Amino acid sequence: MTSRPIARPRNAFRWFTPIQTRWSDNDQYGHINNVVYYAYFDTVVNAFLIGEAGLAPVGGAWMGLVVDTRCSFFAPASYPESLEAGIVFAERGRSSQRYEIGIFKAGGAETLAHGHFVHVYVDAATRRPIALPESLTAAIDRTTTRP
Repeated sequence: MTSRPIARPRNAFRWFTPIQTRWSDNDQYGHINNVVYYAYFDTVVNAFLIGEAGLAPVGGAWMGLVVDTRCSFFAPASYPESLEAGIVFAERGRSSQRYEIGIFKAGGAETLAHGHFVHVYVDAATRRPIALPESLTAAIDRTTTRP
């Protein structure tokens, strides 16, 4: 039996970016719908890849394909709240990287939700696995060692 997940503190995450909620993120119950958190995860990881690791989403040589994902929920959020997402870089394989993502209210101390994405990196043309791109490993290492 696995233990129940608990909210994680802000200092468990390294790289942060803001998320502005949208009217369409709310569901009929007046809070951010659970499936939207997966869209946040995807957006946040790709913001890191584009901004820090040099991913070219169109016409680039490599891309990450999601092969595993999970999300645990702890507290609600709703439009028009501003949120933040943090990433910590977990297990790294030859061609895969696990990103753990936390969603916080702006300035919040604990995750409203957190989970992970595992990307397998592939050649964009052949879709065959490749070693992690050097620009990605350098960005992760640079981010992980920031004070």
